[in-house]
Amino acid sequence: MARGEGRKSQKRGAFGTAHKLPSGRYRALYYGPDGRRYSGPHTFPTADAARGWLATVQADIVREKWMPPEKTNFDNVQVGLTLAEYAEQWVPNRLVDGEPLKERTREMYRMMLDVHILPVLGDLPVASITGDDIRAWHAVTLTKQPAFRARCYGLLHTILSTAVTDGKLAAQPCAIRGAGSARRQITIEPATLDELAKLVDAMPEQYRAMVLLAAWCALRFGELTELRRHDIDLEAGVVRIRRGVVYLRQQGGSRFVVTTPKSRSAGKRDVAIPPHLLPAIREHLVDHTEPGKDALLFPAMTDGNRHLHQATMQQIFGKAREAAGRSDLRFHDLRHTGAVLAAATGASLAELMARLGHSTVGAALRYQHAAQGADQRIAAALSKMAATP
Repeated sequence: MARGEGRKSQKRGAFGTAHKLPSGRYRALYYGPDGRRYSGPHTFPTADAARGWLATVQADIVREKWMPPEKTNFDNVQVGLTLAEYAEQWVPNRLVDGEPLKERTREMYRMMLDVHILPVLGDLPVASITGDDIRAWHAVTLTKQPAFRARCYGLLHTILSTAVTDGKLAAQPCAIRGAGSARRQITIEPATLDELAKLVDAMPEQYRAMVLLAAWCALRFGELTELRRHDIDLEAGVVRIRRGVVYLRQQGGSRFVVTTPKSRSAGKRDVAIPPHLLPAIREHLVDHTEPGKDALLFPAMTDGNRHLHQATMQQIFGKAREAAGRSDLRFHDLRHTGAVLAAATGASLAELMARLGHSTVGAALRYQHAAQGADQRIAAALSKMAATP
């Protein structure tokens, strides 16, 4: 074959290209006004014939009469990576703080992609994705779950930002103002000290210390259920958070996975135990924890060597919160309660971040604001008392 034979044939300044196929015929290729690459409905015997057809397409575009073909044949046409193909590469190569994604995060990303993003956008070439595509997807996706839709949008934005950096996409098409954030739909009301006492009393004895640590030390469920005897230092009065456990649902079988705490940079920490809790923690270690330094503090009810499942705790905690008159309280809200209690002591943002294991100030600031609101109510009540004869 002579040099250059089989290459695209294009006149300087011409619209589209005439691509010579191995058969000797020509395929007409062009980019539509939507930025996507299209081919003609059939092949042409000569390059001039292909260009003649392209001229009619160009005329339609100029007259604004052009419509994208209902079905475009991309066989043997290099159009670049689709979003689905690019995402398949992106997820395993994504790094956070220089480390690969955690299994739970990778599982969540795959679900968000496979269920909510790729069914609509996955077949589009990355290079052709436009703001209109993103807005159309956003308008129909998870409209009744704005918080989760914001998370999906944030993931899509991150993937396409990487595509821009990689030179696969000219500009970031995710430009919907505010789409990456959503207002909290549920206003969390921290438990009062009286409600906490009723919660603890209503819990089975082997899980009372778990509620105390969740509320007063603001620990996450996964951190609590991976606590072992050697993580508690009663002499120093601290609980050492070094690990967490997550439950992964996989096709090959669901399983618990021990991993690092949620926040890589700040999750590993020593949390001081309020002194009034130490007798209860000591009693729990004696009465409800197996011997050995690696014994779980809060294992499953039926097996001291198995992690406690969150669904099991939901059932147990559900009964206790009813007894405390707080049917709205979730187990995770105990962490929120602990954070607000800590903020109410006057703790600084840096101190709250260290205690809670946060790497950013956003959440800690939220708790501090909540504590300030409580303090204002207290001040108002004090003034009311002073005015009473």
